[in-house]
Amino acid sequence: MTRAEAPCPGVCSTCGRWSALLLPGFQQAFSLVLLLLLPPPPPPPLPPRRRRRLLCGIMVCFRFSPVPGSGLVLLCLVLGAVSSYALELNLTDSGKATCLYAKWQMNFTIRYETTSKSYKTVTVSDLSTATYNGSACGEDQNGPKIAVQFGSGFSWVVNFTKEGSTYSIDGISFSYNISDNTTFPDAKDKGILTVYDPVRFRIPLNNIFRCNSLSTLEKDDVVQYYWDVHVQAFVQNGTVSTKEFLCEKDRTSTTVAPITPTTTPAPTTTPIPKEKPEVGSYSVNNSNGTCLLATMGLQLNITHEKVASIININPNTTDFTGNCHPQSALLRLNSSNIKFLDFVFAVKNENRFYLKEVNISMYLVNGSVFSIANNNLSYWDAPLGSSYMCNKEQTVSVSGAFQINTFDLRVQPFNVMEGKYSTAQECSLDDDTILIPIIVGAGLSGLIIVIVIAYLIGRRKSYAGYQTL
Repeated sequence: MTRAEAPCPGVCSTCGRWSALLLPGFQQAFSLVLLLLLPPPPPPPLPPRRRRRLLCGIMVCFRFSPVPGSGLVLLCLVLGAVSSYALELNLTDSGKATCLYAKWQMNFTIRYETTSKSYKTVTVSDLSTATYNGSACGEDQNGPKIAVQFGSGFSWVVNFTKEGSTYSIDGISFSYNISDNTTFPDAKDKGILTVYDPVRFRIPLNNIFRCNSLSTLEKDDVVQYYWDVHVQAFVQNGTVSTKEFLCEKDRTSTTVAPITPTTTPAPTTTPIPKEKPEVGSYSVNNSNGTCLLATMGLQLNITHEKVASIININPNTTDFTGNCHPQSALLRLNSSNIKFLDFVFAVKNENRFYLKEVNISMYLVNGSVFSIANNNLSYWDAPLGSSYMCNKEQTVSVSGAFQINTFDLRVQPFNVMEGKYSTAQECSLDDDTILIPIIVGAGLSGLIIVIVIAYLIGRRKSYAGYQTL
């Protein structure tokens, strides 16, 4: 990653270099979304002739590669940012040595009460206006800190402390301006609200912390989602360590075994069957128009604390958002009780698409939060340029505790033309053409059996006519 010198004499005691990396595709939600990227080693310093200096400023550099093989476009802004899905920070001290390195992905869901005494949920994932004012290497009295500001009044701060041979991710605070009517329409409360989570996660010195798995922090009405996290505070000798300290989720499940529709465990208790859910129509738009279409009835099968339940999604009270990229696409649903339900599609072999990932976080009737994520699925496979259709009931098994039944499904996450579905590839459940040869074959087999039986009976009668008198 391109580096830029930014000395700030007389303005700040320490100077830094911030950079944000825009990765192709979406992997993620909260989550949700889920790339497995190893932390890159710190880039070597550029030759003097390629260094740029800004007087009392910070240079932010972005690399954007939307299509593999298309090359890199480098965009450098002063205290600016482009839409990004992974943030990368390489902070240096006054001696120009790296003191803190971090790369991570995050988004947030916020539930708030409206003036009509109902509840709404918003998702905050656009970090395109991110700035990093207040990030510091730390000193004797204050430890290192990462500070990010984005959107209309959002701020996120994480603090680090050191004790003996370890350092800690001490605490994370997130603030938002609920007075912003654009983000929080009809909000009952006003002002700046802050949630603080005392993480206090200890990491050995000279180790980089890695957690590719989805992690969540829930406090009050805010859920924070983190994934693809790589961070090292108190970097020694200006060199980011290659020795990794893994989070518990990455230690216990580095890979997720593919789940097929035939391996759905039976729930502990049998839920009462519900009627067929109402079919809803969903779409995602980008600068070129409609880029994703989906029509489906959704029924959630949840097993939580040995209690099974069935929930039909009402499309009339469900909001939807998403995004589209050359290699991935996201459809996100949310409602008063569903924080988010993500469907992530991906391209494979450059000529087909499929449902790769499903993430959900929702409130159950008892008030508890149910969250499941699986980024190793393989459903709804169809050629690029076509849509996938399955009118019969179909089951997407996300985990043993969570399945989704779909009805009257049709989806096209790529290459949508003029806002209309392309020719559909039908699922095997809808394909009745295979029944014709089966019926014909069964009929012929039955006819042959009848002829053989008649022949044997006829022979027995003819033998009986030649018996000795």
